[in-house]
Amino acid sequence: MSQVLDTPPPTAPAAGETPAQLAARYGLSVSGARPSLPEYVRQLWARRHFIVAFATAKLTAQYSQAKLGQVWQVMTPLLNAAVYYFIFGVLLGTKRGVADFIPFLVTGVFIWTFTQSSIMAGTRAISGNLGLVRALHFPRAALPISFALQQLQQLLFSMAALIVILLSFGVPPAVSWLLAVPVLVLQFTFNAGVSMIMARLGAKTPDIAQLMPFVLRTWMYVSGVMWSIDSMLQRSTLPHFVTVLLKANPAAVYIDLMRFALIDSFHAHQLPHHVWAYAVGWALLAGVGGFIYFWKAEERYGRG
Repeated sequence: MSQVLDTPPPTAPAAGETPAQLAARYGLSVSGARPSLPEYVRQLWARRHFIVAFATAKLTAQYSQAKLGQVWQVMTPLLNAAVYYFIFGVLLGTKRGVADFIPFLVTGVFIWTFTQSSIMAGTRAISGNLGLVRALHFPRAALPISFALQQLQQLLFSMAALIVILLSFGVPPAVSWLLAVPVLVLQFTFNAGVSMIMARLGAKTPDIAQLMPFVLRTWMYVSGVMWSIDSMLQRSTLPHFVTVLLKANPAAVYIDLMRFALIDSFHAHQLPHHVWAYAVGWALLAGVGGFIYFWKAEERYGRG
């Protein structure tokens, strides 16, 4: 015996009814539509374990083909610091008047590398992972955030080498070292925000990834990585607005705060006025602004 199912016959759209109104009448929604901002934050938090695991897997695989493996996580910034020491410290003489120049330089290189690598990885976060973006449904902000987290994990490995360098050059451990924790939290927030901005731009215009190394190299040279901004400003007659820009430069702010935290010969008078306000302001501006900017294009990633 067959059973006849009672199904209502399909109804035609009412006169003047738009497709959106028809979909609403039947409870249909757009696939991949951008959720509200609070809902997006909840979805992202629900995938926090994926973000951490993805960042850790990327970090582990980064040097998997090299014989020295994870040793390169420390060796790469150390070799960069050695090259910068020879060129800037020895040949150009930027170490004159800078106490503990090698700890000063290595700290600057490590902290700058954190920002540089986060932004470069963020620029390719969407365009370099289109297969993942198109295959799975998840908040796309998870990608640039996980890349920034990967670089933070790499920096923590490098910090172990930095501590050895500090102790080797007679820099004693101090309570001020604890300030490194809030500095890294603020810098990570800033880096993740800028990474999300660049991820959206890079998703639309992949050629930006080719331009970014030149932009970041210029930014590095004006951020006091290899030279002291404070010493240079004391000897120069730069216009006032240039001085303000150099001191308010977010990369320089986080580098100087880390030097102040770790190096006892780097004193408070070498920091710009209201330096913590700068650090918090840049973190909030980039972190919150970058997150909202990225979220607004959520439904367009991986399409086209």
